[in-house]
Amino acid sequence: MFEIRRYHTADQPLWDDYVSRARNATFLFYRAYMDYHADRFEDYSLLFYKGKRLYALLPAHRIGKALYSHYGLTYGGLIMDIHVTIADTCTLFEELNAYLKSQGFEQVVYRPVPWIYHRHPSEEDLYAIFWKCGARLKLRNIGTTIFVQQHLKWRKDHLRRLKKALANGVTVERNGSIADFWKILTDNLMERFHAQPVHTLQEIQLLKSRFPDNIIQYNAYREGRIIGGLTFYITPQVIHGQYSATNDEGKNYGAMEAIYEQVLNHDYRDVAYLDFGTSTEQQGAWLNEGLIAHKEGYGGRGVVYDTYEWNL
Repeated sequence: MFEIRRYHTADQPLWDDYVSRARNATFLFYRAYMDYHADRFEDYSLLFYKGKRLYALLPAHRIGKALYSHYGLTYGGLIMDIHVTIADTCTLFEELNAYLKSQGFEQVVYRPVPWIYHRHPSEEDLYAIFWKCGARLKLRNIGTTIFVQQHLKWRKDHLRRLKKALANGVTVERNGSIADFWKILTDNLMERFHAQPVHTLQEIQLLKSRFPDNIIQYNAYREGRIIGGLTFYITPQVIHGQYSATNDEGKNYGAMEAIYEQVLNHDYRDVAYLDFGTSTEQQGAWLNEGLIAHKEGYGGRGVVYDTYEWNL
């Protein structure tokens, strides 16, 4: 029923056109985003054709005899437009498994797009991988999401810091300097977690240049000094906080609260969701309770980021 083709660079216009009209895709699936770190992954993305029509996409890469979808991205999974049906999706995964076996694969590791990013319901793949692939849950992370239109009241400590920010002249700049923020971010991560950001400064600047409307840097200032910032990924349904950090002055004077107040109540008040991202470590086994409580203080509650696997 399906013809399965491996992605080649000549397919980029066709791939990107499909992403632009898919019901569960974000800008992370455009090749200009996926390929910025192409040197780190052996790309094994797949295109599914039904007759002459491109039916679906699978962003993926190969490690040994396993197909991953896609560890270079926050989420992956089958990309579908409005015409994809559940019956066809079941057939697609049956034929995908046969194709992968013929190519020498032995395992699939699968990361679906969380439902908050869907412009229309798009969980056909979850049904199909359970019944047709025998998929099992490999990993579950917990994120925190605000339903923006519910306008839940912030916790008292956040309201107190917002009041302090406003009283002490903290200002917020949209599309502020990523370079200025990156020093605060890297210092913060190294001090607290002995870690580095997933992206280097050069990488995030490159991606910002490619997606200027989707990657927005908010910085908070006091007396002309940067005291904190948030890097947002903007998608049709969701504002996602990709990176956030403050220095000691920013913590004291409510830099985060000032930024979230600007974003939620002014710049993006009509968006459906704000996603703070996950608060787990050690592949989901350890919950950072202090971090997630901070996010819950804005009214956020849990949305899971799952990873499934099955053998071929």
